This record gives sequence, C-alpha cells and structure tokens, in this order.
Amino acid sequence: MAPSRQAKSSKSACGLLTGLVVSACLLAVAPCAKAQIPAKQPPAAPQAAPQVAPQAAPQAVPGFWDPRRRPERPDLSRLTVIRFLTETDYPPFNYTGADGNPAGFNVDFARALCEEIKVTCTVQMRRFETLVDALASNRGDAIIASMAVSPQLRARVDFTDPYYRVPARFASRKDAVMPEIRPELLEGKKVGVIAGSAHEAYLKAMFTDAELHGYPNDDAMRAALRKGEVDFIFGDAISLAFWINGTDSGDCCAFSGGPFVESRFFGEGIGIAVRKGNDVLRQALNWAMFRVWEKGRYTDLWLRYFSVSPF
Repeated sequence: MAPSRQAKSSKSACGLLTGLVVSACLLAVAPCAKAQIPAKQPPAAPQAAPQVAPQAAPQAVPGFWDPRRRPERPDLSRLTVIRFLTETDYPPFNYTGADGNPAGFNVDFARALCEEIKVTCTVQMRRFETLVDALASNRGDAIIASMAVSPQLRARVDFTDPYYRVPARFASRKDAVMPEIRPELLEGKKVGVIAGSAHEAYLKAMFTDAELHGYPNDDAMRAALRKGEVDFIFGDAISLAFWINGTDSGDCCAFSGGPFVESRFFGEGIGIAVRKGNDVLRQALNWAMFRVWEKGRYTDLWLRYFSVSPF
C-alpha cells in the first residue's frame, strides 16, 4: 500500500522565489487560523484606497511549537547515526542538487536536526511509494519526505510532531483581491476548485452560498481564473504560491484572505515517520525540532525556500 501525500507543490516550484518581507512565527496553527485558518499559512488589513495583496504584506512563518510547552531533553546517548530516507523528485522539498547529492527543504531540515542532536546524518533518496517498506525493512531510520500524517499510515509507522502543514487558500485576480474571506462574502461568487477534492468538500460544507465550478486538474482551474471565468479558485496554498509568483500565472493573480488548515479536511500535517515503537528516535527528533525552531533556524530555512509564504 503506497503512502498518500497531501497536495504536492508544482514541479515548477523548483525555481525558488525571492524578495518578500516575512515576519514572526505563527504558533500552533489552529483550525481556521482559522480564518486564518484558514492558514497554510498567514496576513494583514487593507489601506483605505488601493487594497494591498496579501503577498505584498508581511507574512508569518509557520511554526507548530508552543514555547510554553518546551520538551525535556531526552536521552540521546543511544543515538549515533540517523539514516534519513527521502524521495527523489518533489522540489523544492526534495530533489537532486547540481552536485548530484540530495537537496531541498526536507534535506536541509534533516541535517539541522542531526546537528542539534549531534549525531551523524545520512540522507538516501528513494521513490516515494517505496519509503515505508524501506523503513520497515531497516534500510533507514526515519522518513522525511513531506509525508502527510494519516490514520492509515499511523497503523504502519509512528510520526513526530508536525513540522509543517499544507494549508488551503483562495486566489483571485489582482484587481479583485479581498483581505478577508468569509462565507457570506462569497455569496453568489464563482469559485473554481478541483472536482472531488478535499478542497471541494470544504467549500460545499462551509461556503454553501458560493457558486462552485469543478475542474479536472490545477491547470484547467488556474486557466479559468486567468481568463476571468471564475472570481476565485481554492486549493493547495503551497502550489498556488509558486504558481502565483511564477511565469505560468502571467502575473495575473494573488492570494485573497488567509490560510485554512482545518484538519478534518486538510489533514493533520506533515511529520517525520519512524518505525513503530521507536520512541527514542521520535522523542529525540521532537526535541531537536523545537530547538531548531526556538533558535530561529527553522525560520531561516523556511524563508530560503519559501520567500513567498503560502500561509
């Protein structure tokens, strides 16, 4: 059974985006950011005259660690090496660098954790669908591959705390940006969404007065927004962030409102998988993640790969 992953960012995401002011950490993102959260993901209010598109305003870096709940340092003496497994082609999270070695956000985060724990770290790239079996057969110790936590996977592996989430967001044409999105504000508005997706289910449950238009894929949905056939589109904020700021969008569009991270629809988040019962490693990684975040290294890493925040 191949592990499922929440919406990937588009392959064009590999061209990393630059230049955007981003501010403080967002602690333990709650459902509706909740409006947020809606958050993967984060923003600010408009000026009287021209409205400012959310991505032009300071944006928060996601953080899922509460400083009031500092984890105790676990016994790290039994750890001498951590063999991370990751996937081969999911930029900017995982990809092969110019030197032929593993690269990307997940890879750099794994190395930061190993530095904090002070152990040797190796990173092996494999096809995504083979990762859980490789972990189970002791060909690695931990999977860091943007793997979404799910009840099905919890039956096979244990997960650390989440280190990011895949939020959902609305996008509109730049001349129709709304600083806030609430159900009553979209009454009668045409909203594009991928048919049969969790995003469509969320809209049907929460935005009952919007006029939904289902599309078979991201390309068709985004083209409809560019052409003005719909007023908004709603989908995975990470891939939308790269599209909005990439060449494919033609500089047409921007985020409207904040991120939505309702776990019932959009999952529990992205964690690091370890073998069932390996509490020593799981607790060590949880402690190291908190330390990396507390020292500001997580923020630096996030901004290196996501200078335009999907939150």
